[in-house]
Amino acid sequence: MQAFKGAVTAIKKNIAIVVSEFNHDITQALLDGALLTLRKYLNEENIRVIWVPGAVEIAFAAQHLARQKKVDAIIALGAIIYGETDHYQYVCQHVTNGCQRVMLDESIPVIFGVLTVQSRELALARAGGKKGHVGIESAEAAIKMLNLLQLLDEE
Repeated sequence: MQAFKGAVTAIKKNIAIVVSEFNHDITQALLDGALLTLRKYLNEENIRVIWVPGAVEIAFAAQHLARQKKVDAIIALGAIIYGETDHYQYVCQHVTNGCQRVMLDESIPVIFGVLTVQSRELALARAGGKKGHVGIESAEAAIKMLNLLQLLDEE
């Protein structure tokens, strides 16, 4: 068996990005980073962007895309920011569980690039600020997972 170190190499696959409209300035920054990265490895026609109203809707759109069998990986992007109610906890749980369920039930990589943070400042720090760029990291993870699957299928 050949060792896999998570290399990022050019691929001929289709990737969908499901992005929440809520906290649009943050999710747009995440999307911009993901697209910038994916364009290094994929042709534009192999990238599909789907906007959904909020983070809870990400898993539903991801499931629909996975069942169509037209994409090879899905990147989920969103920003859930803590507020004054318990709503934050429920949304985080639904989105996390939903994306995991799609990945396992449909056997497709679903990369979780949804920020779950205590403040807007922390979200911005992870959308190209001092704490990195989750959009870029998510795109790289998608490419790595597709390369891994190709390697596993070749064995």
